[in-house]
Amino acid sequence: MTIEKTEGIIEAILFTMGESVELEKIAAAIEHDEETTRKLIHNMADRYEAEDRGVRIIELDNSFQMCTKPEAYEYLIRIAKQPKKYVLTDVLLETLSIIAYRQPVTKLEIEKIRGVKTDHAVNKLVEYELVQEVGRLDAPGRPILFGTTEEFLRHFGVTSLEELPNLNPEQVEDLKEQAEDEAQLTLQI
Repeated sequence: MTIEKTEGIIEAILFTMGESVELEKIAAAIEHDEETTRKLIHNMADRYEAEDRGVRIIELDNSFQMCTKPEAYEYLIRIAKQPKKYVLTDVLLETLSIIAYRQPVTKLEIEKIRGVKTDHAVNKLVEYELVQEVGRLDAPGRPILFGTTEEFLRHFGVTSLEELPNLNPEQVEDLKEQAEDEAQLTLQI
């Protein structure tokens, strides 16, 4: 294996892991001894620095990590603004499932399936960029149609909606019965 190929593998490991990786593990992965591996990584780090790249390789307690150069933070902030951290509650997951399997779908259709208002859930899913407006229904009031986004695919590790698991027809019937039972309980209260 050429030095360039080996360095490419090291680069891929450090980029993909996103955190520090022990020298021992990198050496084992590229099938070299630790001393040679350390020299290769140091050469890469020196070259990144000499070429004034936006990333650098740092050493942390016999481990290595690829990270952004501090000089680039100002520009990253312009793009990222603030990291997105969100929790998908059962309500959000249920609403997201309906949208994923029934899209394009309106809030009213989601509410008929769930039996409760969905404004908050749909708005949160839009905020999390898992759902987006995909058009308008040609009906009175022109309700918004919702569908999933590329972020949804990324988040759930699928390349297309066709990769979503199929629902067993018995499960669909069970879900319908549960929704009807919940709707009846709500009406009785």
